[in-house]
Amino acid sequence: MFIIQDYSLAILFCVITMLCWGSWGNMQKLASKSWRYEYFYWDYVIGIVFCSLLFAFTLGSIGTGGRSFLSDLSQVDAVNLGSAFLGGIIFNASNILLSAAIAICGMSVAFPVGVGLALVLGVLINYFGAAKGDPTFIFAGIVLITIAILLNALAYQKMSAQAKKVPTKGILIAIAAGIIMSFFYRFVAASMDLDNFVSPAAGKLTPYSAVFIFALGVFASNFIFNTIAMKRPVEGKPIPVSGYFKGDWRTHLIGIAGGCIWCVGQSFSLIASGKAGAAISYGLGQGATLVSALWGILIWHEFRNAPAVSNWLNVGMFVLFITGLGFLIYAGA
Repeated sequence: MFIIQDYSLAILFCVITMLCWGSWGNMQKLASKSWRYEYFYWDYVIGIVFCSLLFAFTLGSIGTGGRSFLSDLSQVDAVNLGSAFLGGIIFNASNILLSAAIAICGMSVAFPVGVGLALVLGVLINYFGAAKGDPTFIFAGIVLITIAILLNALAYQKMSAQAKKVPTKGILIAIAAGIIMSFFYRFVAASMDLDNFVSPAAGKLTPYSAVFIFALGVFASNFIFNTIAMKRPVEGKPIPVSGYFKGDWRTHLIGIAGGCIWCVGQSFSLIASGKAGAAISYGLGQGATLVSALWGILIWHEFRNAPAVSNWLNVGMFVLFITGLGFLIYAGA
């Protein structure tokens, strides 16, 4: 399988993860013009499973280093299999909430609040689970990112106050999504031998097989979580499952593309984790909040009618976020 041997390449993979994790929400925004997010999410999950198989039978099955995808699956033990699968379930619960928050308050708020919170908590959880990198710079980085999240939430509050809207619902859902999301990566990382991808311990998964098992957890749990979301939506009326089959091929492809984009990021993050460490790999990937906020502000104009103070608060968010991410990169150098 393909294995990263250089820290600089690992950082590049983390940056690609950041771009992917911060951009998939654009597919939801495109589909939302004629498609409820609950329907979009079925296609999104299908895209994740498809992309995980694509990586498994390409990068995960070439070369002489490590175990190939099929041979790896044949030797995994129940504990590690369950850990990666549980990671998929946890992620799915959080991501459905994040999708709901995007539908309510947009990408420029849902991502910085929800995913930003997941970044802060997730870095701590992954660092204490598998310590790697300079803790001083890691913790300094997450402090700056925490302040950036608060600035973004305040910017949204100022804009909503001017428009006489109450932002509480969307922000609370984003916070719930972030708290739950902070745990998923640790379970997936725990299923792998992060110290040695070349000759991984018996019973452990490689990044490629871990992503596939993770994707199965997302797919299986979607029949529970998304069905509940359709029957008890956070916004709008309940919708029937049959409505999913009324979408045209273009709309379905947009959802599948969204899942593929996210899964490319997940795959690259786990591939990079062997060299960068789980905490740094996850933390840099979740810098997606910066990317998504840029999409929301510059492309979707979600702060179009915001007061000047909101714009300045968002500028402060970007500066602190970039500085915090720089600290995370330096921590693993």
